Amino acid sequence: MAIPLGMSSTFLFRVDATMMTKTTTSFPSSSPSLLRRRSFSVAATATTEKTTAKREPRGIMKPRRVSPEMQDFLGGVPEIARTQVLKEIWAYIKHHNLQDPENKKIIICDDNLKKIFSDKEQVGFLEIAKLIGPHFL
Repeated sequence: MAIPLGMSSTFLFRVDATMMTKTTTSFPSSSPSLLRRRSFSVAATATTEKTTAKREPRGIMKPRRVSPEMQDFLGGVPEIARTQVLKEIWAYIKHHNLQDPENKKIIICDDNLKKIFSDKEQVGFLEIAKLIGPHFL
């Protein structure tokens, strides 16, 4: 189904021999007989049809194999996308209240997170994506 989005514009242009031979930057005043009005209509369509073939996930959305440490943290899942891992880690952090109360950008690691985050006591929230990289095989 197409939805027409009609737009129209009106342009004035000069028709004479000088316009055919050279380009002029100024538009001198001239008699109205040398000016012609030209209207253009542009119809844009917005399609709401969905493609029937579903595209395979790519990049960070594509499921990848994970290390045994990450599998233990995720509950035995052998393959998962990076985006889903980040969601699971953040859900774990929020559920166990592991953010520093003074600075919410810092995560205080418990034993489960230390296995994933190279035995660090605390990590910044921007470091998480970097620290989970080695766990994807």
